[in-house]
Amino acid sequence: MIRLAPNGWVRTTVGEACSVRNDLRLPISRGERSGMSGIYPYYGPTGVLGRISEYRLDGTFALIGEDGDHFLDVINKPQTILVTGQFNVNNHAHVIASTDVCRAEWFYNYFRHRSLTEYLTRQGAGRYKLNKATLEKLPILLPPVEEQDAINHVFREWALGNEKAEKLIAAKERHYTHELSRLISGGHHPRSHVSTFAHEVSERNRGGNEARVLSVTNSRGFVLPEDQFERRVASADLSNYKVVKRGQYAYNPSRINVGSIARLDDWDDGVLSPMYVVFGLDETKIDSDYFLYWLDSHEARERIKKSAQGSVRETVSFTEFAAIAIPLPNPGKQAAIARYLNALRKEISTLGAYAEKLRTQKRGLMQKLLTGQWRVKVKEQEVA
Repeated sequence: MIRLAPNGWVRTTVGEACSVRNDLRLPISRGERSGMSGIYPYYGPTGVLGRISEYRLDGTFALIGEDGDHFLDVINKPQTILVTGQFNVNNHAHVIASTDVCRAEWFYNYFRHRSLTEYLTRQGAGRYKLNKATLEKLPILLPPVEEQDAINHVFREWALGNEKAEKLIAAKERHYTHELSRLISGGHHPRSHVSTFAHEVSERNRGGNEARVLSVTNSRGFVLPEDQFERRVASADLSNYKVVKRGQYAYNPSRINVGSIARLDDWDDGVLSPMYVVFGLDETKIDSDYFLYWLDSHEARERIKKSAQGSVRETVSFTEFAAIAIPLPNPGKQAAIARYLNALRKEISTLGAYAEKLRTQKRGLMQKLLTGQWRVKVKEQEVA
């Protein structure tokens, strides 16, 4: 059943409403581009590939991929690009120009996160193609151009808000990194070996009481393996797995050099593959938050990498890890540094949650406005 278009809107096709200007594309190999260095962007289907000394397009155009695997991830990977200015496009993206009935920016917004999988053809393993003939048959819903302009303006304002939030988060992250280095590595504190306050824990799950199998990643810390690998990857027999409890640390000896070390904060306990190293801290000697921040520092990453060098598999045993000397001020100073850095991380986390809400709200707003469920008011005299 075909749904009726909102009042004043029309259902049509890209071929009927838009101007596909693939004649303006400029296919140039990477080798050729290396001898044409310049200031004009050279676009592919998902972004800028480089800059060259000439341009073919001048104005505002929308680009949509002709092929690629980005078609399969419409939530995280935009399907369209909006470009304004002087630039070039290779032969892997279609070029959409404005017409009297459809703005290029409307096309960009309409298809930006729209799934096109039912229209794609397969071109080799993992390669999907949207040819020109199929592109021109894609259905598109069009309000009058005045309403398109008003809706496009709303999306630009939301995008500006998102951009400002992301820039603020990036600035706060840079400040945090600077403060982390200044307060810990640059603080000229006395040093102590990890062995003076840390001890290895080798408790096994002999009774089979613990069933929560965990893994440690370099980006998310402790995770459930099914969240990381989309399936349970543990052995059926967990009796030899190592028990880890809240507040204890663990790392994979063959991946600690890329940051796979974390403190268990989100669960009371769990079990880890026998390959993991589990250790605890004597918190009368070191503040656990302070130690966690040291692990996040550039100095820690470099010292851990050096500990792995020379090993056949670049692994770090607990003995090698415990031999690392870290900056260790008195307990009061440790606690003060940890409180300050905690405040910085909390601010960044709050901003991140706000930015995610903006993205979620924008997706909901786009769904309503691009379908005409919600209308944007335009001046009476502008709508004939």
